[in-house]
Amino acid sequence: MHEIKDYPRPAVFFDGGCPMCMREIAHYRRLDRDGQIEWVDITRRPEQLAAHGLSLYTAMARFHVLDSRGSWQTGAWGFTEMWTHLPYYRWLARLLSALRLISLLDKAYSGFARWRLRSRCGADGCRLHVED
Repeated sequence: MHEIKDYPRPAVFFDGGCPMCMREIAHYRRLDRDGQIEWVDITRRPEQLAAHGLSLYTAMARFHVLDSRGSWQTGAWGFTEMWTHLPYYRWLARLLSALRLISLLDKAYSGFARWRLRSRCGADGCRLHVED
């Protein structure tokens, strides 16, 4: 995927129009007391998608995290990257990595992501209204 150089901190791209997603992201944001992560609501900041070479459809199809090295991590890999920067979740990220379970978790996540995309975007291909 597209890479950005010298990104100062990881950025989590999330669907702010999805109630389930917002509850989960709100939980993670509360844990990010030190501001280790940039939180990018793709429905409120669509210009960030273009700046990073993502289409709305691609961003809606899978969870995306731009890591501090400028590489994209998606799906379970993205969650693991995000968790490494959050208290209480660092141990989970380390455990999943050590046990080499991220690929398996990503397969499960992919099924969920397909369901979420269909339920969120429907037949219109995610031509959602995004806020200015």
